[in-house]
Formats: sequence, C-alpha cells, structure tokens
Amino acid sequence: MTARRHRYAIAMLLLAPFAGRGAEVTYKIDPAHTYPSFEADHMGISVWRGKMDRTSGTIVYDKAAGAGTIDVDVDLASISFGMPKLDEWARGTDFFNVAKYPTAHYHGRFSGAKQGQPATAEGTMTLHGVSQPMALQIHRIKCIPHPLYKRELCGADALAHFQRDAFGLDAGKSYGFDMTVTLRIQVEALAAP
Repeated sequence: MTARRHRYAIAMLLLAPFAGRGAEVTYKIDPAHTYPSFEADHMGISVWRGKMDRTSGTIVYDKAAGAGTIDVDVDLASISFGMPKLDEWARGTDFFNVAKYPTAHYHGRFSGAKQGQPATAEGTMTLHGVSQPMALQIHRIKCIPHPLYKRELCGADALAHFQRDAFGLDAGKSYGFDMTVTLRIQVEALAAP
C-alpha cells in the first residue's frame, strides 16, 4: 500500500463513526408561536386549563437521525387561566412564588426515532426549585422553509403528565385535588441565521 493510500485509509477509519450522520441544526424557539398549556384537577369536579404566554430556548435537531436536544425556559409570571385573580394567586407565594422561582426549565434529548421522527424526549424539568425526570411524548415534528425568513422552520406537538406535588406544588391536596397535571406543548422554532 502506498503512503497516500495508507493516509486515506486511516482518515476513513477516523471518520467512520461520523459516516451517515445528518447535520445538526440549531433552532431558536419562536415565542409568538409557542404556548405550553396545562390541565389540572379542580376538586375532582372539573378540569382547569391555562397556558404560559412567554417561552424561550433552543432546539438542536438532526432531521436525518431524529436526534437532538431541547432547552426551554418558561416564564411562570406569564401564566394565564383567563381569570386574573387566579393568575395573581398562582404567581404568589402560595403556588409558583415567581419572585423566588421565576422560570421553569426543561432540558431533554430526543430518543426512540423511527425514520427520522423521535418518539420521545427524555429529560429533566426544574420547577419551583425542584428537578425531576420528565419524558415528553412527541406526536409530530415537521420542518418547512419559512416563507418570509427563508430559513427552515420546525414545529412540534408534545405531551407529558406529571405529579405537581413532586415539585412542592401541593395546593389543594388536603382537599382531595388530583395532583396529576397534563402538559401540552406546541412549539415552533426557526433555524438560527
């Protein structure tokens, strides 16, 4: 084997672990099109719903592999039940205590990809000063060219269930409120320039 072929063979061996991997792209979450919403029990007789109006973060996504990471911050002061007095209570010391814990943070990694579509994100939610494992079920991820910005735009729909008392948010538990919260996230994110 000539020296040139030998160097080529070594280079191919070093690059082999990267062969077939797609390119990761960093997307910035669009706060105007991302609104996490939630559903929670009220005394076992109804389901209350609300949303968070301010979200930021990044998604790093390899479409070919269905792999990547999620880093999201949710401004808890932006909670909206559509009831101003309830919103004010939720921001206060009896619940979120946004003066002390202003944001919720989720960091996760896509997993379970089939044909480039991840099935879940496995990660950690930090809320009210407590970090707990949380899996998001990914129902869909789709990317298209943004018609105005001429960069790729991706959107996704995700779902999770968690026990709010695991984060120290146990208001109503002594009255028999179910602590299960359903979290629904629709997110849009634009490729970084």
